[in-house]
Amino acid sequence: MNGNVVPLKRGSAPATPSLAPILSLTQAAMNSVNQVILDRMQSEIPLIPALAGHLISGGGKRMRPMLTLAGAEVIGYQGTRHHKLAAAVEFIHTATLLHDDVVDGSETRRGKETANIVFGNPATVLVGDFLFSRAFELMVEDGSLKVLKILSSASAIIAQGEVDQLVSQRRIETSEERYLHIIGAKTAALFAAASRIAAVVAERGEEEERALDDYGRNLGVAFQLVDDAIDYDSSAAEMGKERGDDFREGKMTLPVILAYARGNEEERRFWRDAVAGFTNSDKDLAHAVELIRKHDTVAATRERARHFAQRACDALAIFPDSEARRAMVQAAQFAVARGY
Repeated sequence: MNGNVVPLKRGSAPATPSLAPILSLTQAAMNSVNQVILDRMQSEIPLIPALAGHLISGGGKRMRPMLTLAGAEVIGYQGTRHHKLAAAVEFIHTATLLHDDVVDGSETRRGKETANIVFGNPATVLVGDFLFSRAFELMVEDGSLKVLKILSSASAIIAQGEVDQLVSQRRIETSEERYLHIIGAKTAALFAAASRIAAVVAERGEEEERALDDYGRNLGVAFQLVDDAIDYDSSAAEMGKERGDDFREGKMTLPVILAYARGNEEERRFWRDAVAGFTNSDKDLAHAVELIRKHDTVAATRERARHFAQRACDALAIFPDSEARRAMVQAAQFAVARGY
């Protein structure tokens, strides 16, 4: 990477950062990706498309496949190989969401009942496995061993990150460093892989691959940091899930890690009890939000997200200024500023 910087200063960002530019940039290609998704989620067993469609049609941002499409635009790739691979990325992501909702016992996602509530845990896990299998079929059809290595490695890292998070759950001693390692695996790895494969199919060099990988990885960390801040800072209507899910599940996210570190002994006692699962009522959640506001840890979490978003934008500096690069920069700005 060279020394150029793509600024993400407060004064230079749009008044209301939006995904609109990257959505517009990738719209035509995303239509093709969506068709692949629709075709490949079909099965002679009706439960499979019904359950998969319950989540896939649920209004997600499609951020990960969008990064594959935007990466292809920023490097000027003219082919269509990346369409199937973007669909594979979305299948991997959807499979992990289905499994996560079972593990977490989640009841809502994007304002709808989760698949595990509607269809049951066994069916949800098995359809998640089906989608993973479809993803690998699409990778094999592409024929690139390098793409297969990148996406299969990312899938393994995601699984390890999820296990690491499970092990860290309800452990008050979880450090900020450990937390960043977890989200780097469970979230940022797929962002990075989704971005990088665009350079691989375009047969670009290692520098371009690394730049897109760095962009996606840092954007993924910023995105997850903000997700974790939102859990203590937005209404359920904005988030599309129940507010306080992380609190009730005893997840050590950064707002809690910082609030515990900055709290007095009485506050720390509360956090120890809450994370252990002894205090998780609505009243306890309200007190947790009060402590997080007292120590301003949502703002601190968002500030750390800004740092990673800046690194994402800096990674794009090797590419010429273009509509695609500007759209990707604004996507990073949106990741930090969003409230949902």
